[in-house]
Amino acid sequence: MPARYSFGGDEHLFVEVGEEMSLEAFFKSLSMSNGIRDAAIKGVTEICPANASLQVKFDPDVIKPDDILRHVQAIEMAAEKTEPVITTRIIEIPVFYGDPWTQETLMRFRERHQDPDSTDLEYAARVNEYNSVENFIAAHSGSPWFVSMVGFVAGLPFMYQMVERQRQIEVPKYLRPRTDTPRLTIGHGGCFGCIYSVRGAGGYQMFGITPMPIYDPTQTTSYLKEFMVFFRPGDIVKFKPIDREGYDAAVAAVDAGTFAPPMREVRFDLREFQKDIAGYNQKLEDTLHGN
Repeated sequence: MPARYSFGGDEHLFVEVGEEMSLEAFFKSLSMSNGIRDAAIKGVTEICPANASLQVKFDPDVIKPDDILRHVQAIEMAAEKTEPVITTRIIEIPVFYGDPWTQETLMRFRERHQDPDSTDLEYAARVNEYNSVENFIAAHSGSPWFVSMVGFVAGLPFMYQMVERQRQIEVPKYLRPRTDTPRLTIGHGGCFGCIYSVRGAGGYQMFGITPMPIYDPTQTTSYLKEFMVFFRPGDIVKFKPIDREGYDAAVAAVDAGTFAPPMREVRFDLREFQKDIAGYNQKLEDTLHGN
């Protein structure tokens, strides 16, 4: 479907690519964002891609709203003809599922939850019709996730599971948001996963925690010295379950400056992915592990 355009104040153009999140809508949003960046339109000061939309900030003293609209509409037409292929990264993220810190936090806020008598993992397993938490964790970590946008909170990735739509994990957010969420919590709300980059309020279900910092404004973390935000749209994430011993070892490695998240550059072709989702995901994982 053609994109819908609207202006936000005097210096923002909002482009709605689709009414619901899909990989097709995400790829079009990303393609248009890249096209606007590559066009180097005079007066454009910022481009912010999202799940199925993008926003362009421009200086109205340099370019008129009608002119920026015309430029972006032309880029949309070009994006429609662009092959849905990107060069990106696949990254392995360790996760301590059912960790004591998110467990302690969720127990403090049970009155805000749909099911005060169960944990977030137990609730998520049940509403997704898994017969055990272990099987739910296997499903959560078994398939990769696309980072469809980064933001809302600095460095926070929103992730979309790369499986058939009927297999996607879906869990409602808390009935009322919490006032506290541990930093680096693996969360989930609706069809989206996330990693809380900082400690703060939140309403997503809490499944576990990663020892891997993803946002460091001091840029002292070994792999964040060039840029304080780790993720970027288009990244592919593969979660790896770890236990408390593995978590503690990874934290020690981060503190020592020796932790390096396993990652590989990959070429992702949306059409080939859609032909054989499970087979394509296996190829991605093989690439990650050098097979």
